[in-house]
Amino acid sequence: MGYMSGSPVLTDQKFDQETQRARTEQGAGSPAGPGAFATMTVGGSITATAVLMVLLVGSAAFGWTQVVQTEPIFNAAGQQISGNPTIPTWIFVAMLIGFGFGLVTSFKPKVARITAPLYSLCYGVAIGAISAVYNNYFSGIVTQAVFATMGIFISMLFLYATRIIKVTNRFVMIVAGATMGIFVMYLLSWIVGLFGADVGFLYNGSPLAIAISVGIIIIAALNLAIDFAFIEKGAAHGVPKYMEWYAAFGITVTLVWIYLEVLRLLAMLNRR
Repeated sequence: MGYMSGSPVLTDQKFDQETQRARTEQGAGSPAGPGAFATMTVGGSITATAVLMVLLVGSAAFGWTQVVQTEPIFNAAGQQISGNPTIPTWIFVAMLIGFGFGLVTSFKPKVARITAPLYSLCYGVAIGAISAVYNNYFSGIVTQAVFATMGIFISMLFLYATRIIKVTNRFVMIVAGATMGIFVMYLLSWIVGLFGADVGFLYNGSPLAIAISVGIIIIAALNLAIDFAFIEKGAAHGVPKYMEWYAAFGITVTLVWIYLEVLRLLAMLNRR
């Protein structure tokens, strides 16, 4: 399959590596014979994804409650229009820890059943806090973003299941290239921002910023199709069962990416 997206590195090489590792570890000493081990299923992947989403949403609800209001903000007429939300420092630490768990999961799929839930818990807290800040300035925006994300997920699942979208090698290469380009853009904007350069064209609500955000959401959504294909292919090829958690982690990361980008887009549209 060969691709890298907002989710972990899901490649044909991963299938081969993890399947071979499982067969080697099972070994000839297994009562069931060489190469016998529990394998990944679509149902198991769905269950694992559901567990990660419950953990993510639950921790997000907690993170939401940790955001506090401090100094009020007044408009030109002297009327208070909003408080100034503050995210506790420990939440940023949790996000960094979650990022670390994400990296470990990406490169060590066998520990995904442990690290993927920890990623969901840590990142969920951060997402909840970020959502609370957005909702403070744009009431109701979080509900809109959640439903939009759910709509994108359901739509992509339908398009993949009906084979309206076919995950071919060419499709994967195009989406992978676009995804890599997006993350290079994120990285460069962050680096130049550290040196005081103006990267407002990505966030200022201009037609260009909105177009870029829409494009990012489309690419992120297409990554879901590749995630679905990974699960289907993994189940068909009998990869080790722990890959269910690895695949679930991939879908979770992609959904987090979509949600945050939808949230940013809605914020820009609300400012217009």
